[in-house]
Amino acid sequence: MNHRAPARPPHAWRTGVVAGMASYVDAAAIVSTGIALVLYQEPLHLTGGRIGVLSGALTAAIATGALLGGRLGDRFGRRRVFAATMATVVAGCALTVLSTGFAPLLLGVLVLGLGSGADLPVALAMVAESATDRNRAALIGFSNVLWGVGAAAASTVAAVVGDRGRVGGQVLYGHVGAVALVLLLARLRLPESPAWLAARRERASPRAAAASARALFTGPYLRPFAALLGFYALTNLAANTSGQFGAYVAADVAHLPVDVSARLSLLVLPVTVAAGLWFMRIAGTPRRTGYFVFGAACLAGGYLVPPLFGFSLATLALSMAVNAVGGAFAFEGIMKTWAQESFPTLLRATAQGAVIAVARYLAAAFALVTPALLRFDPSLLYGGLAAVSAAGLAIGWYGFRGARRDEFTTVPSLPVQLRPTRAAAESQARVSPLGS
Repeated sequence: MNHRAPARPPHAWRTGVVAGMASYVDAAAIVSTGIALVLYQEPLHLTGGRIGVLSGALTAAIATGALLGGRLGDRFGRRRVFAATMATVVAGCALTVLSTGFAPLLLGVLVLGLGSGADLPVALAMVAESATDRNRAALIGFSNVLWGVGAAAASTVAAVVGDRGRVGGQVLYGHVGAVALVLLLARLRLPESPAWLAARRERASPRAAAASARALFTGPYLRPFAALLGFYALTNLAANTSGQFGAYVAADVAHLPVDVSARLSLLVLPVTVAAGLWFMRIAGTPRRTGYFVFGAACLAGGYLVPPLFGFSLATLALSMAVNAVGGAFAFEGIMKTWAQESFPTLLRATAQGAVIAVARYLAAAFALVTPALLRFDPSLLYGGLAAVSAAGLAIGWYGFRGARRDEFTTVPSLPVQLRPTRAAAESQARVSPLGS
């Protein structure tokens, strides 16, 4: 494949939208699955246990995909990997639409999750590397707005077809597949990341030698990597549980019709978009730390609304609105920004893929027992989500307080003495043929 950079790269915002739509697909896949499983419950004879298995399988597949996709994107380039991942999403959606029972549905969910998960770290790296220093934080923040739009779009579809049983579930997955197909065609027209091409040409240099994944556990990369792992694993556990089982909670705990519960996301969509757009304005400034503290209070506090005031349409809507404000400043958007700024080009997708993988594996394991916990005591579960989220937010604040780190403008020293590449050794031999 020809990796040469074009003479005139595409506009950063065009790349930001086409690549950043990975967040839209991720959100739409998660929300659509949460609602579709409820709609598939009777026609496909899905028990609560099987719904938990399917939900956990989706999250585990996203985690595995993120781990593999991130490393592949750093090794083989952004463009070829995120074209293959979007094709995988299309295939997974086709399988979920055509499924007639638990086993084929499980296969479809796994394929969908693998494609969606593998796409995320590579696409986000492409967004960051195609941007300038002035608009990078805004473009990364915009991908988070697209996540909210994707969740709202899936809820909009559900509000229309939520009373149509299996057909409604098929339409939900069909929507995700159609968007993925359009994105696949659009991505084929994008060139490779200029930053990745430049880094690939520097493989003989010390900067490229730091591309070993082991570098994440040493020197200057250890602290941000560990902080991102703890922050995102815990905050995502709470967010994934409330999001993925939102339809289940509304239907089985608050006793709301599926189409009515689906409209909850639409009620808070203006809040989600407005907060996300505001985050874009402050993401690249020192003010983001203060907004993070404010967002943290909203994010953790939002989970306490239903257990304190009861599970109803009003309390679930209020909880989602408060969470939306908090999430805009203290969840996905800031995680993506920190991840892109904290690691060099040939480690960027690997690091973010690993962070996403750990978080999603943890959420997948928890999804297996979530239906049982909801039946036991939903208030206790939501109180626990608030506590877990607060712990993750504290880790994030501690890890990233102080001076801002930006790998796009600095070239840090290597954390350890690494073995030189063959090209580097040959170059040194030509300069000093007798050695030292």
